[in-house]
Amino acid sequence: MSGSNTVAWRDHDAVLFDLDGVLTPTAEVHMRAWAEMFGAFLAEWDDPTADTSPYSDADYFAHVDGKPRYDGVRDFLASRGIRLPEGDQSDPPDARSVCGLGNRKNDAFNVVLARDGVEPYPGSVELLDLLREQGMPLAVVSSSVNAPAVLEAAGLAGRFVTVVDGRVATSLRLAGKPAPDTFVHAAKECGTTPARSAVVEDAVSGVRAGAAGGFGLVIGVDRGAGADVLTAAGAHVVVTDLRELA
Repeated sequence: MSGSNTVAWRDHDAVLFDLDGVLTPTAEVHMRAWAEMFGAFLAEWDDPTADTSPYSDADYFAHVDGKPRYDGVRDFLASRGIRLPEGDQSDPPDARSVCGLGNRKNDAFNVVLARDGVEPYPGSVELLDLLREQGMPLAVVSSSVNAPAVLEAAGLAGRFVTVVDGRVATSLRLAGKPAPDTFVHAAKECGTTPARSAVVEDAVSGVRAGAAGGFGLVIGVDRGAGADVLTAAGAHVVVTDLRELA
């Protein structure tokens, strides 16, 4: 663990959790879905000026992790020198557009979630239980449009004042992570301010969002991004499991 080994939760008025990789191991499902989608796309992309070397976990952490789906597609393609039309959110999954690729990835995620289900991290549940006992308002802030379905599958639905997911962000025109807007909105929904709220994130983009928003506490959960990277992005405390803070 990096930073203080305890958190004075009563010094905060709300705790705002990312979902994938923080409360549930669905980040692994997302990683597999992204890898399958981009792997197939790169194999069929025949522009000799583009970098079509195999997609890797490093690509996920650098360009995709924690971002809204279409932003992740756009940023990864840019990193490889690939230009596609933006398309429309209604594009079919086989469309060669940013939205088409994003929809293809979402379909893959839903197939895996329906097939395998999801169990929350036990240490994260311990912390949620502790905070509930203290009467702490809690929120989920996720770039995924699948957040309500994941919370339901994990048995965590009903624990949160608000769930600010990809659909909410789109409907309210809130910029996605690493912009702080979705976290700021969640803090308001919990009746408080960023300065009085704690953000809990595993993604570099999410930690940057917490730091950019001036949140009173930004906790990084190291599920692979690296403690030094999360600290450099603005995390005040880094743990490998939320049990360490329960």
